[in-house]
Amino acid sequence: MSLQPNAAGLVVDPLVARLDGVIDRVLAEKRIVGTVVFVARHGRRVYERAAGLADREAGKAMTPDTIFRLASVTKPFVTVAAMRLAEQGRIGLDDPVTRWLPDFRPRTADGAEPVIRLRHLLSHSAGLSYGFFEAKDTPYHQLGVSDGLDHHSGLTLAENLRRLAQAPLAFEPGTAWRYSLGIDVIGAVLEKASGESLPALVRRLVAQSLGLADTDFAVTDRSRLAAAYADGRPEPQAITDGMEVPLWEQAVRFAPSRIFDPAAYPSGGAGMAGTAGEVLALLETIRKGGAPLLAPETVGEMTTDQVGAEAQTQGPGWGFGFGWAVLDDPAQALTPQAKGTIQWGGAYGHNWFVDRQSGLSVVALTNTAFEGMSGLFTLEVRDAVYGAAP
Repeated sequence: MSLQPNAAGLVVDPLVARLDGVIDRVLAEKRIVGTVVFVARHGRRVYERAAGLADREAGKAMTPDTIFRLASVTKPFVTVAAMRLAEQGRIGLDDPVTRWLPDFRPRTADGAEPVIRLRHLLSHSAGLSYGFFEAKDTPYHQLGVSDGLDHHSGLTLAENLRRLAQAPLAFEPGTAWRYSLGIDVIGAVLEKASGESLPALVRRLVAQSLGLADTDFAVTDRSRLAAAYADGRPEPQAITDGMEVPLWEQAVRFAPSRIFDPAAYPSGGAGMAGTAGEVLALLETIRKGGAPLLAPETVGEMTTDQVGAEAQTQGPGWGFGFGWAVLDDPAQALTPQAKGTIQWGGAYGHNWFVDRQSGLSVVALTNTAFEGMSGLFTLEVRDAVYGAAP
């Protein structure tokens, strides 16, 4: 990779120049409030930038160690904990969920009670859904099911799963794909199987093993927590508790204060907070084969498509493994990423991917929903990384 002079005559790595250009432009256009972007190539961190504001109203700058509400970036951490228990023989991927949660017995629309296995929950093929995919007059809303992003005072995980089990399944388990509360159900399974709370289990099996200090179901240092914003013009607007932010045909209801409530149930799909550097540490562990957390064979299963590219989990050409989408067909997906790339994001404004063939791990956390999760910014970061690659 050749270095190039910038306008001031200084030599600049083209990767740095491209990513800096993307971030500067997006901030200038007020599409996001702030971001932290890390890129590692073959195990070496080749780009790190914190830009914009962590808290616009307080005038607080974004820093590399800013803590974010992770939303669905929680899922890889909980999935890795589940796979560790599976390696230890304490749970089995083919276990019926009723082995661990005898009362969790959702039915199909015609009243049948199918067998939901743990692998269905991990791959989002159980027939469950999220409330933010469902119309307002449908059971998820009528039953008061929480997506793990909103906040219902006093709502326990057991009660939320009781409500969830009353909603009809969207399809027979294992026959289709629908993003869902399946990882929240897995969280309850892990608690039963281990005898530990989900936060304690993830801390022991994942965070402590990697030396992660800030990734948890609570905020370790409130002074470093990013504020939350939603897409808006002329600039993003601050998210307040109960605010609904439009997403596709429905809306996501947020409660930024949820992370501060120790009584809020630990959502395995959305409940953690952490830093970009610690997310990168987990992803790099997966890219390198799993040690010290998982065996290579386990990582191989997690990074194998379990549902088929027709699921279009991140658009055409994408399937889903355990914990993330898996790229089956780069040409169909119109992406420079290699086949086998894993990728996902988080509703508070996050996106990440790991391209093992290219040795790349990329984390882009923002404090702006949904531009940072599924907006043009995610594609601009991706294309800048590959445009600058040797």
